[in-house]
Amino acid sequence: MNTPKSVRIVEVGPRDGLQNEKQAVNTATKIHLISQLAEAGLKNIEAGSFVSPKWVPQMAGSDEVFSSIRNTLQLAYPKAIFSALTPNEFGINRAIECGVKEVAVFAAASESFSQKNINCSIEESLERFKPVIQKAQSHNIAVRGYVSCVLGCPYEGAVSPAQVSEVTQQLLSLGCYEVSLGDTIGVGTPASTAALLSELLASVSASNLAVHMHDTYGQALANILISLQMGISVIDSAVAGLGGCPYANGASGNVASEDLVYMLNGMGIEHGVNIDKLLLAGNTISAALNRANGSKFASANASMA
Repeated sequence: MNTPKSVRIVEVGPRDGLQNEKQAVNTATKIHLISQLAEAGLKNIEAGSFVSPKWVPQMAGSDEVFSSIRNTLQLAYPKAIFSALTPNEFGINRAIECGVKEVAVFAAASESFSQKNINCSIEESLERFKPVIQKAQSHNIAVRGYVSCVLGCPYEGAVSPAQVSEVTQQLLSLGCYEVSLGDTIGVGTPASTAALLSELLASVSASNLAVHMHDTYGQALANILISLQMGISVIDSAVAGLGGCPYANGASGNVASEDLVYMLNGMGIEHGVNIDKLLLAGNTISAALNRANGSKFASANASMA
């Protein structure tokens, strides 16, 4: 086993999490959440998305969020990276204007999902990303890639690991420093996760990969454990288990950051996050959304209180 001694957690709650919550979230609440996450020790926080509010209304106000980050949070937490999703040239231009230091682009491993999600083929989506990535690089902005539906698609079912590998390698060749592998609808198991990573690691370094597991069938932590044992050291998660996917009916939220940190603590793997402060952030945003905290850690602590 190649289990890493330390892990970098990418907190996606403020973007991937909130984008699929039904209740409206105002800008002040988003900024407070991001501040609490930074205070908990998270160094990589996906803070917003420069997409049309018509399609993803929860991401309205991202300009104001990043303005606040630049003026206050970045000064208070100089080592933290606050990233944004930028699917097109309009998005990267807004990110540049807001002083964003890292952006992300997203492709799919499924043709049907790509058409439903961004109204184009996988090949067309990659072509669209070329000017986005080039402009980001010309402004010294790091680019992270996402691949959706790596372990299953709501429209096509099973997805070939070879197809995931091809899209991943194309994103890396375009200039993404890292590609996050997303089990968008949470159908993966330890066996399918191991098969996927075996395919990828034959041609891609583990240092260029991250995993992004949704917990629809309760398999996220098990899949992350397999990923860790195969040498993956970057894990995406969302505080309080926020999120889902607006294009995948029934898909639950990401693995909860609290549960991930609890597991890493038990394994003796370093991550730099204070679990008590993380729990506070999760409980605070859950109360603002008038919903239960989706993490098992929060539930256990509430029952023992």
